[in-house]
Amino acid sequence: MASTPVYRWRLAPEGLATRRQLRALGLRPGGQDVAAQVERPRRRRGPLIAYLYRVDRAMPVRPMTPGRRAALAAAMTARRTCPACRRDAGYCIPRSLGVCVPCHDNPANDRVAKEACRVR
Repeated sequence: MASTPVYRWRLAPEGLATRRQLRALGLRPGGQDVAAQVERPRRRRGPLIAYLYRVDRAMPVRPMTPGRRAALAAAMTARRTCPACRRDAGYCIPRSLGVCVPCHDNPANDRVAKEACRVR
């Protein structure tokens, strides 16, 4: 039975990287299994765990296609559009509010805001 090696924080050998480190290099794990993990101890809770992947087996990041770019833009527009007033808020609507801040602060929109929160 093979187990995953565990290293202490900042003591992982060369050639291993986290997903974020791979992304900074323009790479992705590419379907490979986790090669090791790093544990960062904490005082009152369990340790933070980061999974490590082999850099030599990593693949290049897939390029952004026009279709993916359009889908991402549509998703971000939906996150920024207030369901109560249908305006682009200019920021992602907080899920805790369900509507933009002006609509949330306006007491006349309480019914609309509660309805919008129920829909999500």
